[in-house]
Amino acid sequence: MIFIVVKFKVKPDWSERWLGLVDGFTQATRAEPGNLWFDWSRSVDDPNEFVLVEAFKDDAAGDHVNSTHFKQAMADMPQALAETPRIISRQRDGDGWDRMGELTI
Repeated sequence: MIFIVVKFKVKPDWSERWLGLVDGFTQATRAEPGNLWFDWSRSVDDPNEFVLVEAFKDDAAGDHVNSTHFKQAMADMPQALAETPRIISRQRDGDGWDRMGELTI
């Protein structure tokens, strides 16, 4: 799978509107056949930082970045961003989350 984490630093006046701005993109991406997950979180230390954790089946990431909704999101997002997003993108074995061995319930 392709595992991706992206940090988005938004302008303060967009922090309460960010999730609304990206909602269509989020819903369309989650509906893609190769999407494993696409989850947003907000930093507990910085209310203007949002973190996107996403994963795709190996052959689906290309389709994702070439989709109409991805291209539209790339056009819509800059107005709300304070800086270029930071990303980690890695190919990993597996197709889902593993259990944490250090803390078993």
